[in-house]
Amino acid sequence: MTAGTLTWQQLRDLKLSEFEQAGDAWHQVSGRSDSDRTRVDRAMSAKLRETQESESAAAAVGRLQRLSRNFQYLHSECGLVRTTLNGLAGDLAEPQTQLKQALADAAALNLTVHADGSVSYPAAEVEDLAGAKKEAPGGTVQGSARLPLEPPGFGPKGQSPLYPGYSGFKPLNPNAAKAQDVADRVARALRSASEIDVRYAKTLNGLKAEKGLDVTAATLKDVAGDTAAVRSAAGKHLYEAMPQDKSPAEYKAWWDGLSEEQRREYLDIAPDLIGGVDGIPAVARDEANRRYLPLLIDDLAHKGGDDAETKLDALRMIQDKLNKPSDPPMFLLGVGDEGNGRAIVAYGNPDTSKNVSAYVPGLGTKLDDEFVEDTMIRAQDTALGARQVDPSSAAIVWLGYDAPNLVTVMSTANADKGAPAYNQFMAGLAATNTNGDPHLTAIGHSYGSLTVGTAAKQSGGIPGVDDVILLGSPGVGVDKAQDLGVGKNHVFVGSAENDPVTHLPTKDEVALAGPIGSLVYGDVFDWGDDDIYFGKDPASEAFGAQRFKVDDGPHPVLELGGTKAHSQYFTPTKDQESADNIAFIVGGKPEKISTEEYR
Repeated sequence: MTAGTLTWQQLRDLKLSEFEQAGDAWHQVSGRSDSDRTRVDRAMSAKLRETQESESAAAAVGRLQRLSRNFQYLHSECGLVRTTLNGLAGDLAEPQTQLKQALADAAALNLTVHADGSVSYPAAEVEDLAGAKKEAPGGTVQGSARLPLEPPGFGPKGQSPLYPGYSGFKPLNPNAAKAQDVADRVARALRSASEIDVRYAKTLNGLKAEKGLDVTAATLKDVAGDTAAVRSAAGKHLYEAMPQDKSPAEYKAWWDGLSEEQRREYLDIAPDLIGGVDGIPAVARDEANRRYLPLLIDDLAHKGGDDAETKLDALRMIQDKLNKPSDPPMFLLGVGDEGNGRAIVAYGNPDTSKNVSAYVPGLGTKLDDEFVEDTMIRAQDTALGARQVDPSSAAIVWLGYDAPNLVTVMSTANADKGAPAYNQFMAGLAATNTNGDPHLTAIGHSYGSLTVGTAAKQSGGIPGVDDVILLGSPGVGVDKAQDLGVGKNHVFVGSAENDPVTHLPTKDEVALAGPIGSLVYGDVFDWGDDDIYFGKDPASEAFGAQRFKVDDGPHPVLELGGTKAHSQYFTPTKDQESADNIAFIVGGKPEKISTEEYR
């Protein structure tokens, strides 16, 4: 079949299964390439890095990286060819069915369809106005690919409403209208198929490598353009097939019900559709987001502006981390440029680990270099610590909402918007985890503790969560630990004495000193009772949680208004006891924490 020369005979005789069989063959090549790339990365390259440090070993690793890129390119491009062929078969099915139905109707009506698409009809006996029988001659009509329009005035095809079978006073062969209908249907089916043929031929012609191919970073970038082209040609099938507004459990059931080939199509040409869907397994989300990441980077690079540049730098840093070995291994569970940016990163597989924590960051967190160099490291430190307690542990940093800035931090609006999204994510973790009864921990730091507290107040609480950790909290929107839905003995609080956020006064007191003054000098002035800005102090006896020991940290006055004590809870090099206590809770051994007296 050649683009632009399609005949109705070719469309009729086309065996769409042959396209699908060819797609299966390309799929096999794609799968083998991916397996080979995995072996190169995890067996050959990783072993060299771990055991050898010579110059020759470094050179060998470089050659293996090049081989890995070759396999990655083959995997991606062969997968795109497969998807394109399957899309071509799917799109051609409808016009072929329409054509075959038109040909069947022509045969039933004793009409003749010619090679050029014209249709001949036989003579017919009709009655004139006087009732005398006369013969209306046969003829041939040409089809029109335009949609049929009803002409104004008299009835269909210009016939008189008083004298059916007549146009004015001339006898009209009733077979003519039937022939015209068949000819138009043939023409429309052929036009539709020809347009599909041209569109897919252009896409397939673009999926060709240059001679003497050397797969460089620029070559891999071209994969993004190829993906966009295939998506434009064949993507509608995926959009239409994917359910909308379902629960994480329902999305998991949908994904599990797809064939392996169908899943590959989503991963290859529509990664952004599934990379952030709660309920789809972590391995699939990670692959989808790794594929989507270069597209997102390219899109931001063309936007320009300070905001886009900030996000762009962070995404490139995340990409660099993903391309290097990580302990524990990284999984990119979500990424996006909406709002202040989105990034959900796991250290360790959250589906196969028995213990999984999800940490919500607070004030000022956004998709920037600080998020990559500091906030993500907190999750990695948590995972490393928890694995010392139980090797089957993973830790996640969840930037799935817009954390507040200094202007909005005194409002609950960001927490109110973020809480439902966090609950949806946690429901997804509970749905995809392969352990019978996984141990899930919600961690909220700073304003993130208010987001976690707000999520816990939703109907049913935070799905699947067994323990809650509140760090450097300005209050969580409830006055009792038992109101967080896991029982007060499963709510744990880390609150440094020199952390000004944990001494944040009530709203009335802030009105007197101002938000910054309250943060810095609240503990000096001793505001009094257990109430702080967003409710009862979680470190107080009135709140009733378990308070664990943390380092006091630098005093905010002595460091001229600094907040270092607010930022070291996760970091073993700065607060080993706090990091250990967090690890005990996340790793499922909360009885080992060191406790501290209430405020």
